[in-house]
Amino acid sequence: MATALITGASMGIGAEFAKALAARKLDLILTARSQDKLEALAKELGDRHGIKTHCIPLDLSVPGAAAKLRDSIADAGLTVDWLINNAGFGDYGAFSNSDRAKSLAMVNLNITALMELTYDFLPTMVERKNGTIINLASIAGYQPLPYMALYAATKAFVLNFSEALWAENKETGVRILGLCPGPTSTEFFKAADFPAAIAPKESAAATPETVVAEALDALDAGQANCVPGGLANKALVNSGRFFPRGWLAKSIGEMFKPANAAQ
Repeated sequence: MATALITGASMGIGAEFAKALAARKLDLILTARSQDKLEALAKELGDRHGIKTHCIPLDLSVPGAAAKLRDSIADAGLTVDWLINNAGFGDYGAFSNSDRAKSLAMVNLNITALMELTYDFLPTMVERKNGTIINLASIAGYQPLPYMALYAATKAFVLNFSEALWAENKETGVRILGLCPGPTSTEFFKAADFPAAIAPKESAAATPETVVAEALDALDAGQANCVPGGLANKALVNSGRFFPRGWLAKSIGEMFKPANAAQ
């Protein structure tokens, strides 16, 4: 039976990936900061689907945590057949006013830990000529995003990294997908301190179930990336092809500008 490692598995898209893959009878390795939530999800899915579940509570934004996760998996004698690099977070506000420690933690989680885990498990997948990696990017990775500048930049890395690895591994038997959700019904905007006045409306947000279902369909179709949702998301990710990038950055900046920002 194959085993999937899912980071950020305690809620939102990560938890939904756990449910979807458990239904496919994959064993699970779940990691996130919240041990209680992980264990509750693991018990629920183990009881429902008769699979093996393993919980490794960790904060992957801490330097060295990805290596600790890799070593814990090796010590348990587990093999990772699917890697879902889902963990990540954003932060709203002008970069010049941002907290340096929080920004470094974001880069470490959104980029460094994702890269380290891919480095840890991709080579053995290539050797076995079988494996799957899904990296959580975002529609934010397709264009500059003033007032979430660093977050969008990290997701641009994830998108380009994933698409390049997809091309490198087309003949290896390893499937790789860059998943680029738009606004989704999770705790993301709340955790990012995004102002309610300009946050996407709940009615316009996709559900985690929809995001995961479309991702798995795109994976099965052999796509390099997936932009779940309707035409609005697809139009947004293609806007950089039709408008000057400077104009685009300025326009997005006007939409996202804090109410107390200088005019």
